[in-house]
Amino acid sequence: MGVSSFFKNLFGSAKETAKEIIEQAETTIEETKVNAQPYVEKAEAFVEETVDKIKESATPHLEKVETFVEETVDKIKETTSPHVEKAEAFIDETVDKIKESSTPYIEKAEAILEDVKQKGAEAIESLKEKTNSVTDNLETPKTLESSSDDEKETK
Repeated sequence: MGVSSFFKNLFGSAKETAKEIIEQAETTIEETKVNAQPYVEKAEAFVEETVDKIKESATPHLEKVETFVEETVDKIKETTSPHVEKAEAFIDETVDKIKESSTPYIEKAEAILEDVKQKGAEAIESLKEKTNSVTDNLETPKTLESSSDDEKETK
């Protein structure tokens, strides 16, 4: 029994000691929070002031950058404008030259197509006439045969 009471006393006192340490730690944490609060507020104020200073110092630089970009865009427009106009004129001239040089070929092609149309129409007409002639010839012998059959029957 001596051993069991030894362990009870040992673990019981350890449990109480742990509770006391936890309570002391909680108290210390609370005290630290209270003591640190002014420093946190000072840090927040410092950060806000620093951000404001950065904004103030950066504003003139941003304005300079905006002005520089606008001037650069204007210069680019001025520089490229004559080149764009030259390119447009060149394209217009090229299109006109192509139209001029291709006109005779287009006219020839149209004449050839017209001639082909006319010859095709003539060929079709000729075929129609031949077909009609052949069908007329085919019908004639049948008519003759029918009439000769009629004659045979009467005899």
